[in-house]
Amino acid sequence: MIKNFEPRLYQQTILATAAEKNTLVVLPTGMGKTNIFLMLTAQRLKQYPNSKILFIGPTRPLIEQYMSVFKEHFEIDESDIAVFTGMVSPEKRAELWKKSKIIFSTPQGLENDIISRKINLEEVCLLGVDEAHRAVGDYAYVFVAKQFMKLSRFPRIIALTASPGSDMDKIQEVCKNLFIEDIEVRTDEDPDVKPYVQEMQVEWVNVELPIIFTDIQRYLILFLRQRFEKLKKWGILKRTDVKYVTKSDLLQLQAGLRGRISQGEKDFVVWNSISLLAEVMKIYHALELLETQGIVALHKYSEKLRSELRTSKTKAIKSIMNDSNFKLAMVKASILHEEKVEHPKLIELQNIIEKEVNENKDIKIIIFNQYRDNAADIVEKLNKIENVKAKIFVGQQKKGETGLSQKEQKLMLEDFRNGLLNVLVATSIGEEGLDIPRVDLVIFYEPVPSAIRSIQRRGRTGRQDKGRVIILMVKGTRDEAYKWVAHHKEKKMYRNLTNLKKKLNLSYYEKREFPIAKSAEEKTMIFADYREKGSGIIKEIAENGIIVNLEKLDYADYVVSSRCGIEVKTVEDFVDSIIDGRLLQQIKNLKNNFERPIIITEGTRDIYGVRNVHQNSILGMMATIAISYGIPMIQTRNFKETAALLQIIAKREQDETGKEFNLHADRKPTTLKEQQEYLVSSLPGMGLSLAKPLLKKFKTVKNIVNASEKELQEVEKIGPVKAKQIKDVVEGEYKEG
Repeated sequence: MIKNFEPRLYQQTILATAAEKNTLVVLPTGMGKTNIFLMLTAQRLKQYPNSKILFIGPTRPLIEQYMSVFKEHFEIDESDIAVFTGMVSPEKRAELWKKSKIIFSTPQGLENDIISRKINLEEVCLLGVDEAHRAVGDYAYVFVAKQFMKLSRFPRIIALTASPGSDMDKIQEVCKNLFIEDIEVRTDEDPDVKPYVQEMQVEWVNVELPIIFTDIQRYLILFLRQRFEKLKKWGILKRTDVKYVTKSDLLQLQAGLRGRISQGEKDFVVWNSISLLAEVMKIYHALELLETQGIVALHKYSEKLRSELRTSKTKAIKSIMNDSNFKLAMVKASILHEEKVEHPKLIELQNIIEKEVNENKDIKIIIFNQYRDNAADIVEKLNKIENVKAKIFVGQQKKGETGLSQKEQKLMLEDFRNGLLNVLVATSIGEEGLDIPRVDLVIFYEPVPSAIRSIQRRGRTGRQDKGRVIILMVKGTRDEAYKWVAHHKEKKMYRNLTNLKKKLNLSYYEKREFPIAKSAEEKTMIFADYREKGSGIIKEIAENGIIVNLEKLDYADYVVSSRCGIEVKTVEDFVDSIIDGRLLQQIKNLKNNFERPIIITEGTRDIYGVRNVHQNSILGMMATIAISYGIPMIQTRNFKETAALLQIIAKREQDETGKEFNLHADRKPTTLKEQQEYLVSSLPGMGLSLAKPLLKKFKTVKNIVNASEKELQEVEKIGPVKAKQIKDVVEGEYKEG
């Protein structure tokens, strides 16, 4: 089944464990985690020949990378391999699932498919999870793994990462969420790995912060100290020395204070402390930019704050911009910016790159920098050096003039591989998962206080040949602190993994027989607005065996029958929607489109103390809802309670009206305009929001039906997939049964 592949001893040892238990594999980058999954896949398919293999990774390039390894080394027909991403429609994914043997998928779309029961996890005998350290909180990995263990007849999980982090609680959370029973850890120093590891040379380059920078630094520290003294006076903070108060400390303080607010606390000190901490966090960021990035980055940030002042009403921004220490710091920074004063790091970097390129014209270098703005500035400076061909390598999100699609990322890496580029200046996107070609030198523009990120950055070099790492560090600044933080975290990570492996047992999850879900025909169904996914309600419903269809709903958050639409609001959102006027329109929509509308308010906070709104305004709106519109309001304490209530309502409604229903309410359209909108909105993926622009462009329903796919795509938000779906419905032959 496997071809052109010779397994290494440590890979075989890890495989032996993974074959028997759900296993977390922690292995340095470039040491063949893919190959371990490859071997385990072959073993599971031999054991369960009629089953499927599912692999999930965070990005499309990463899963495509795994797929290419499989195509090279696995004896299987290419038609039996499928890739699931957001670019593939849910209908197409459902079709591919039926006929594929091995599926490589990003987790978000897969999560939706599991929720709506478009795929059957019962058939899967192995779940591979890459970049497994992401399996925390509400990340899609967690839900997928839980459903897999619940539904699969022959469950086995292999989780892969170069680093799960240093925090024991986080490692345990990853293990719990992925149902891990054993851990296999290898480092560069392990005897079975060492023969395959290339020598790694790490060089620290220290630079001094110039006096003209320390003047600005001094004013920013004075700003912080004043706020710290206030926080200490109020009993919020124990220390006032900036040197000993970390960003992590401040984030914990913020979370604690917000927790107290959410419990209904109205204390003056708590509210004002939150505002002060908001100021402190912004100045901490400004200080970090000054110390580790330079004047250009600081100047851009100050301009951003100035822009926020014009649009924001927050007390924190106004306080910062009116502070004398901050003003003096920014005046000095502005002068240096005009004089084009560069950070000593940038000067040192330019010297390093010039020397390296002159010595070896074929060299390939990756420079890691935390901040896009600064990364773009670095690229501009480096391209002025002879023989340097540099580009910025960033994620998909558009920020200013930066942002690369996955296709553009792929093309850039090809150019890097082929020598058309010799320097990539990358943000965190370059740290994880991507198949980056041979790299001779990795440069950290700044140390990062993270074991995961440090390990992944280093792992970009030394794969085929001797690796080199240069880390730039400004003495006496956050750079130096972060150096030691990362060092200690890495040591702690391996120590925690070793200790956890010794005591790991089945107590991390409840070992029980999960019932296989019944067929869809027997199940209650709920339509949910896809924008509600972040609430926790949808996953809770799905976990309880309800079929959830995610759609764009125009007039309700949930539709549980042809006559019942439900709007769900947190206590905070209920009051906010009174203030901004949304609630009245939402009430009208519910009433006009559903025979049995319902409003659910969720949360335990005092509704009258959430915002600065008079009690009578809230009571008046409640009276309007109940009396004028006749809509019942139901209170729940949390999303779990809301989910349980939705299930009960859905079951009762569908027992009365029938399981099969569509999204159109019982209220029938009366005018010609309404009838036209109604008819067009029933087309796949339409809804009223798209029906209106379609009718506006084509004038009649007949013209819409007769329009080509290309013509349909001329309407905004109608792409090739949606256009094809429309044509399939209006032109496809009706077949009974």
